[in-house]
Parts: sequence; C-alpha cells; structure tokens
Amino acid sequence: PRFFLESFSVLGTPLTWLCICSASVGAFSVVLCAALRPSPPHRRSSLAHKISRFLKCCMYFCISCILFHVIVVLYGAPLIESVTETFLFAVLLSTFTTLQCLCMLGPNIQAWIRVFSKNGAMSIWDNNLQITTVCSVLGAWFGAFPIPLDWDRPWQVWPISCSLGATFGYLAGLIIAPLWIHWNRKQLTYKSR
Repeated sequence: PRFFLESFSVLGTPLTWLCICSASVGAFSVVLCAALRPSPPHRRSSLAHKISRFLKCCMYFCISCILFHVIVVLYGAPLIESVTETFLFAVLLSTFTTLQCLCMLGPNIQAWIRVFSKNGAMSIWDNNLQITTVCSVLGAWFGAFPIPLDWDRPWQVWPISCSLGATFGYLAGLIIAPLWIHWNRKQLTYKSR
C-alpha cells in the first residue's frame, strides 16, 4: 500500500491498514475460493436461489462482525472512544474467520457445526478452515498481551497489536494447515472412508 498511498504506515494510519487488509484478503479469498473450491454435485440452481444464498452469506458476515465487536469489547476494548477502530478490527477478524467459512461451506450452519466440532473435519478443506480460524483468533488474542505494558511504543495503541497478531496468526495458519495435512494425510484418508 505504500506505493499507492504516500503517507501510509501500519502504525500511523491503522484504520487505512485495517480497511486495506480486510478488503484485499476478502477479495483474494473469494477469488481463490471460486477458482479452487471443490465442486458440489452438479445440480441446477435458480437465480433466486443464488441470490438468496448470497444474501444469507452477507447477513452471516454482518452478524459475525457485530458478534466479534461485542466479544472484543467484552474482553476490554474501548467501548466509545475507539468504536471505529474496534469495529474495523472485528471486520478484520470476520474476514479471516467467517468469510473463509462462508466461501467453503456457504450459509449452512450444520456444516459449520460439523467442521468445528471435535473430530468433525471430513476433508482437507475442513482441516484448513479449522487451523486458519483458530490461528487467527489466537493471534489476535496473543496480540493483546503487549497493550497494557508501559513501554509507550506506537504499536501498542489499540488495535494495532491485535490486528497484527490476527494477521500473523492467519498467515501462520495458511502455512501450518498444509504442513499438518501433509503429515497427517494417512489418518485423514482413513477417516474419510
């Protein structure tokens, strides 16, 4: 982004960074999912069904943003002073977690429950969702640790360290998931039979 925005920096303009990161990861995820998504059994669906499915996905994403916002405030984020920063952080978390699930599973709550229950992953895509989602949330949580320390560093300002933690957690999940799937491929193939 520094090439496009002259005064851009993660520390100096965290709102811009949160918007750019959410938009770019979201767009990349949707395009990648459209290209690589395992095709469901071929059946014709009407335009009304596709529009209904798209609107449900949008509604679930918005609900996820609101839920993450409430959870982050309950964990101690500023309620009134930094409402924009907190909501954009919730959008970032929703992009890293919920959007991935919507792309792969659609608005099917039963599939979500199956994937995130113990031993519920039935494919490498499900394992990938589990790992990247957990790594993103854990990264955000670990990113909150330095905030109360009295180092007076610019990256300790809300929500910079949490958003960096979530981003690094998401990237770690993208690296860990294929490695974990590779090392456990025999168990996964037996499990799917």
